[in-house]
Amino acid sequence: MVRQALRLRGGFTVVADAGDGTSAIGMASECQPDIVVLDLGLPDLAGHEVLTQLHAASPAAQIVIYTGTTADDVSTGQHPVAALVRKDRDVRYLVDLIANLSRDIRGASTELGPDLADVARARRFVAKRCGEWECSDAVEDAELVATELVSNALLHASTRCVLRARLTGHVLHLEVEDNGDGTPDLQAADDHAEHGRGLLIVSAVCTAWGVDARPSKGKRVWAQLSVTGADASSGPELAGSSH
Repeated sequence: MVRQALRLRGGFTVVADAGDGTSAIGMASECQPDIVVLDLGLPDLAGHEVLTQLHAASPAAQIVIYTGTTADDVSTGQHPVAALVRKDRDVRYLVDLIANLSRDIRGASTELGPDLADVARARRFVAKRCGEWECSDAVEDAELVATELVSNALLHASTRCVLRARLTGHVLHLEVEDNGDGTPDLQAADDHAEHGRGLLIVSAVCTAWGVDARPSKGKRVWAQLSVTGADASSGPELAGSSH
């Protein structure tokens, strides 16, 4: 389905198709595609293991995860992905996203905390990035997401944290990394609760989000927003697909 949709869109060459992780890694190494479309539910290797080996086999490839798993079941390890699309989205959304991916990935980071007053600095940071990257349509949601992720890190991890922002095509990726123990969970807050809605809000405004454990200690909490104002007119001409 993805292959046919790419052909109908035009401007792509699908250089390989794989039904398992081992084959996908071998084909990525041989073909060096610009883009890999990856399903995490492969029969032989865990998703994070496939990601690790794909990054090693084809370092320049941008990886788009296309999966039926829920966001909190997704682990990307230490390897960033260009975007994550769940299979309940129309395939045209996936193809449009791939068409708008650009090799000119823009990114920035800032260290925050441990003072909670730095949450305001986090909002200013993402607002400034959205202005510079011409995606001001996403600024309110981006500020909201940054507020929740940074607040969680400073309140519950009680350590300094790093806030990163990255724009690839029409996907704004925000992540917060800290050295604290534990991981955040979605909670069903009742009408009278003063706290507990943070990740529910993040889940509602984002196309995808997840939590990855760091190899030593701590975690990385990430979220992705769709943006329409970014200039991403130059799409890649080559796509590699594994599913």
